[in-house]
Amino acid sequence: MKAYIELIEEELESYNFGSHPHELYEPINYILSLDGKRLRPVLTLMTYRIFNDNYKKAIYPALGVEVFHNFTLLHDDIMDNAPIRRGSPTVHEKWNENIAILSGDVMLIRAYELFIKSGFGDLERLLIKFNKCASEVCEGQQYDMNFESTLLVTETDYLEMIKLKTAVLIGFAAELGAILGGADEKTSDQFYEFGVNIGIAFQLKDDLLDVFADTNKFGKQTGGDIISNKKTYLLIKALENAKNKTKEELDQWLKKKDFDPMEKVDAMTGIYKELGIKKLTESKMNSYFTKGLAIFDSIDIEESKKLPLKELSLKLMDREK
Repeated sequence: MKAYIELIEEELESYNFGSHPHELYEPINYILSLDGKRLRPVLTLMTYRIFNDNYKKAIYPALGVEVFHNFTLLHDDIMDNAPIRRGSPTVHEKWNENIAILSGDVMLIRAYELFIKSGFGDLERLLIKFNKCASEVCEGQQYDMNFESTLLVTETDYLEMIKLKTAVLIGFAAELGAILGGADEKTSDQFYEFGVNIGIAFQLKDDLLDVFADTNKFGKQTGGDIISNKKTYLLIKALENAKNKTKEELDQWLKKKDFDPMEKVDAMTGIYKELGIKKLTESKMNSYFTKGLAIFDSIDIEESKKLPLKELSLKLMDREK
């Protein structure tokens, strides 16, 4: 992991995204310098290395995935009116919304530039798959925004939303490494499905951590989703399972406009514990994780070559932040 991340950081730092006007390009360098996990480009490089030891050959398309991911975060933060990203002010807070929109647009353009610089022979195939993924990410974000004003969001609705908003890009990152490495259609599809299922589990883990993480290890205050009434898997299951007085208390907290944030977090967390929501969420998370690993294990490639990627997957589910 360390070697992959060091390469990614080095290349991001040295890549010339542009310089003038500086108001346009400084935000790009800023958001890319924040402390991200680099999960998606690492997935691309690790998958590529299964087919070709010289993983550095896949660095440009791997960076393309990371730049696109950060572009979506930059625009999502505007739509969510989020003040903080990875412990630092969001771009629209540090500069303004217009700059954040325009810088994000340039990031999307640079993502395509990085894919083109890959030198991959069948660029049309690569870009068609990327365009499908990028459109689905936008669809997922729209569903997420729709949920803010939707009274009833079902478990099925939510799982489809996080599949589109989060998981398909993780799936594409894994698929991309396989495609660049010369895998056939069946094998690259298997890597995609593996990534999508791991990606859904990854988001469910995030939902859990926002409520139940150790704040000291999580790196930020827990309970943000509770404070904003965000329709996560935990809240959806709580609404589905709460009865009588518990339901009344849950409804009251969701309707309150004026409240002490920590009091609400404590109360809602207590309701989740009473209803066994943590266990329900872990069960759903583990079902997707198990499905993803089963797909991965079925890929007809030497096990020793797949082992590093499998170990990364296990770490993702065991993380505390």
